[in-house]
This record gives sequence, C-alpha cells and structure tokens, in this order.
Amino acid sequence: MTSVIADTPIASAGPGAHLVARARWRWPEVLLWLFAIALIWIAPSRYLLFNEIAILALLALSIDLVLGYAGIVTLGQGAFFGLGAYTAGLMAKHGMGTFPWSDPVLGLIGAALVAGFIGFLSSFLVLRGSDLTRLMVTLGVALIVQELGNKLEWITGGADGLQGVLPAPILGLFDFDIYGRNAYLYSLCTLFVLFVIARALVNSPFGLSLRAIKGNVTRARAIGIPVERRLVVIYTVGAAYAGIAGALLAQTTQFVSLDVLSFERSADALLILVFGGVGTLYGALIGAIAFKAMYDVLASATPEYWGFWLGLALVLLVLFARGGIMGLLRALQERFARPRAERT
Repeated sequence: MTSVIADTPIASAGPGAHLVARARWRWPEVLLWLFAIALIWIAPSRYLLFNEIAILALLALSIDLVLGYAGIVTLGQGAFFGLGAYTAGLMAKHGMGTFPWSDPVLGLIGAALVAGFIGFLSSFLVLRGSDLTRLMVTLGVALIVQELGNKLEWITGGADGLQGVLPAPILGLFDFDIYGRNAYLYSLCTLFVLFVIARALVNSPFGLSLRAIKGNVTRARAIGIPVERRLVVIYTVGAAYAGIAGALLAQTTQFVSLDVLSFERSADALLILVFGGVGTLYGALIGAIAFKAMYDVLASATPEYWGFWLGLALVLLVLFARGGIMGLLRALQERFARPRAERT
C-alpha cells in the first residue's frame, strides 16, 4: 500500500500537491459558468427568474459551508439572510442623498459585516452541545431575530415592509433596469466571486481541517486542530454569505418585507442543498436550478398539489441517488469510466 501511494505523481510531488489537484478547475465547471452568462442571450425574458436562482444558490452555498464541510446542522441561515437584506435596504433608503451609502457594493459589504457579526456572537451558543442542540439553537436564534424584526417596525417597516429602497447605480455606471438584466449580471458576478472564495477556502488546509472535524471531532482535537476556533470562523463566514444573499435580494427587488426573516427561507435553502448534494459547493448551484425549475413546472401544472410532487421527488432522490444530484452525476461518471478503464 505504501509503495503504491509513494509512486503516484501527487504523493511524489509533496503533501501540497493533493490540494493543488483538488483546486484545479475542470471543463464542466467552466462550461457551467459560461452557460450562466449565455443565458443573457438565450432567455432574455427570464432575467428575474435567473436572478432569483442566483440568490437562492448563494444562500444554499452559505449552508453548505457550515453543514457540508463543518457538519453544523443549521436552520438559522434565514436570520442572517434577513439581516443582510435589511442592512442593504436601509443603506439604500437612507443613503439616497449621499452616494457612498447607497452604493450596492458597499451595501453588500455592510450586509456581510452585520450578518457576520451576529453570526460570530451566536456561534458560541451554536457550538455548545450535540447536533440536536445546535439545530435547536440555530432555530431559536432565527425565531428571535424574526420577532425582533416584527417588533421594531419603526426600522423594518413591519407588515408593510421597507419601502423606498433605491440603490445607486452599480459601480456608479449601471442602473437596475425593470427587466432585471443588470440585476441578474450583478447577482451572478457576486455569486461567482464568493463561489471562487469558498472553493479556495474548502480546498485549503483550513478546509481539510474542517473535514477532519466533521469526520471525527475527538481525533481532530488529538492531532492539534483548534476545533472551536475553526467552527466559529466557518459559521461566521457562512452567516456573512447569507447576509450578502439577502442584500442582493433587497437591492435587486428594491423592497424588503418580514418574509426575508421567515423560517421557510432556511428550510427552502436546506432543501435546495439536499437536492443538489451536501458538501460539494456545486450542489448549491445545481440544487437551486433544479428546485426553481421543478417549482415553476409543478406550480403551473398542478397548483394545488405541487408540494406533494416536490416532496415525492425529494424522497425518490434520497432513496435512489445518495448525495443528491451531484451524487447521481458522480455515480454515472464512475459507471461510464469503469468500462473505459477496463478496456485500457
């Protein structure tokens, strides 16, 4: 066993070669992003739908960082999503006379800072206890934030929502048009930048330490990994990502309602991630596309029973495709690669 490993190019190149190989971009990834850009010309009437998919994908990506790589089961990302939405919305509303505060990019930064800070504070509660305890704590934090949003209606607008959200042109050059073209490009670029950062993060030594913690916390502590510190960092990063997703929704729709703080946001994002595949990053993207496509088709075909068919699809996916859509694609790839290897 040792000689076989030593003779492989990765092993002979050094311990960092494995990380380099994992971080290398492959042609299906490039094609996926090129296709996302090509949608601007392929389906110009669906910009608003594509923008919603990009935002959902970013929210699901924030959960994947926390759940898929650190093993923290959470139902609280909707709270950070809502905090980011209200932060960006308030900056755009009260910064109309002063360009810097209403600038969309600064709105994203502000949303990330606020959501990340609340995520950092709540992380010390989340990390206490077992998985079930963590799940209940994240849900409790989400419900507290939701109730605060309802009570502080002089800030949030209450049931009427936050109106008058008018962000400045993107980078001072591109206005948010009514067709949603610039909004989709803006959300897609933000998603891509954050995806590249997340991809580099999980394929770094830090990401490997998170995998070790998820696999066996006791062993991770034994080999010297600062478990609590790593979990606090990734939970804070996940909260910041969710906040940016909420900011994108506020800026592109120019309206914020209490719905952004609802529990359903977290549940839908978790469902999207399960559809796509947990712990893959691309599962968040593929899951968002599949979820919205199924929702549109089923809601138009059977508006009264679309939830039943969506639930049935999820059950079948869990039963016959371990690892979601990404797991199914990986299994198909291995199945077709096996005969090719046998022939050679």
